[in-house]
Amino acid sequence: MLDHVSLKVADYARAQAFYDATLQPLGFSRQMGDGAHYAGYGVPNRPFFWIGEGAGGASAHVAFSADDQAAVKAFHQAALAAGGKDNGGPGLRPEYHPGYYAAFVFDPDGNNIEAVCHTGG
Repeated sequence: MLDHVSLKVADYARAQAFYDATLQPLGFSRQMGDGAHYAGYGVPNRPFFWIGEGAGGASAHVAFSADDQAAVKAFHQAALAAGGKDNGGPGLRPEYHPGYYAAFVFDPDGNNIEAVCHTGG
């Protein structure tokens, strides 16, 4: 089981604004950080996704769990509105398994960020 994930970002302020907006539809918010160099996102008292000032552009892939298809769609819309680039709009991905519903975006540093729910089926 994963405890946390960290990404280095080239422009901390830009990344913070992106993740503040993009993770909100999934129920995650900024929980910790110094406001200028690093931030931890998650649920109260449990940050599990971190960004930190650094070189960025590592081309990481991070998938966040979503409660339902509506949350996946809201994530995708929020990410695009916050400056992300589309890497696969909301939809079923039966090549992964039946009921795999996901959306993908590139964050401002080129990392592939996904929201996924497993709808069954």
